[in-house]
Amino acid sequence: MTESVRRAAGSLLVVGLAGKELTEMERAWLKLIRPAGVILYRRNITDVKQTRALLNEAASFCCLHSPRFVDVEGGTVNRLNLALAPLPSAQAVATAMMRTGKSSLAREHGELVARAVAAFGFNTSLAPMVDLGLPDSAAVLGTRCAAAAPINVIAYARAFLAGLQSRGIVGCGKHFPGLGGGTLDTHVETPAIGRDWSAMWLDDLAPYRELHREMPMVMMNHAAYPHTPGRKQPASVSKFWIGQVLRRRIGYRGIILSDDLEMGGILKFMPMEEAAVAAIRTGSDLVEICHNPGPILCTYDALVTEGERSPAFGKLLLERARHTARLRAKMFPRLAPLALSVRQFEALRARILRFNETIEKLAPRPAETGPAKPPSIVETA
Repeated sequence: MTESVRRAAGSLLVVGLAGKELTEMERAWLKLIRPAGVILYRRNITDVKQTRALLNEAASFCCLHSPRFVDVEGGTVNRLNLALAPLPSAQAVATAMMRTGKSSLAREHGELVARAVAAFGFNTSLAPMVDLGLPDSAAVLGTRCAAAAPINVIAYARAFLAGLQSRGIVGCGKHFPGLGGGTLDTHVETPAIGRDWSAMWLDDLAPYRELHREMPMVMMNHAAYPHTPGRKQPASVSKFWIGQVLRRRIGYRGIILSDDLEMGGILKFMPMEEAAVAAIRTGSDLVEICHNPGPILCTYDALVTEGERSPAFGKLLLERARHTARLRAKMFPRLAPLALSVRQFEALRARILRFNETIEKLAPRPAETGPAKPPSIVETA
């Protein structure tokens, strides 16, 4: 059973890489743990040829049907803007959509994000963000939020997801159960969001209740909700939020992904190794560790150790690995999107720039602001 537990533990991890090509050390630990997939950041991306080569080699060490993650929301979160072109923010596109009544703008936003990430060899964009754009979180989330009203967030996200799907790219709704009421950045702190259960169910959770069948993945956040039955426990390790609310009450059947376990929002609450075990135990299918190999190996070892120590957790690891493998096989039937020719790539860049101009005319805005802290994480993560 030990070898099976080791394979299962590795298959529930999504890992980050250090640079623009694999090191010998990375090849060694990737071969050891065989993760579910990888996530790349701006530090890993120069151009299409280099990025596709890095993804292809990394994927050769991963499980079959591996996700290739990248954060491309548009606006302040776009890991491809230097290598391709900027994309407008969710807020700008949603505002333009509401002013014109054209949901096609949000669908085109999703389609362009899909075409962009596919060009570089990715099969998943960690978008759309469906947190509500409430005053409390304005300084933290900025223009990443589509709108304040759930009905407008839902309209934008539904069309955006349709755009992703039209190009065969998997989307991810985030950050469950909602960061709209938070005043702190989960990269650094564990926000205690003061919204009660009624407000959360009616408003913050509305996008998930309406769109759960259209979201292939949902990402859990590291905030706590002390005025709900979840109490002071971060949502990412909460049986209440994952098991009772997302799985049972909402009926979500896709992949549940934990946000990066290297973030302060969870590390201020418990050690990373404990967090990984708790996330899997409470219902997550995949956990992210996005920056450093040390924590990746420690977390892998913690999952294996707990699986060997506890027959119940060992059984859970195996069941979760089989379940996630089935979902991955449906979501990622082929290894990577096809490469574009130089001419096709330049045509995509031109179309993105035209879309930017269209949105700017319909929803002119001041300079965009991103999460206030920490800029180094936001820019390179």
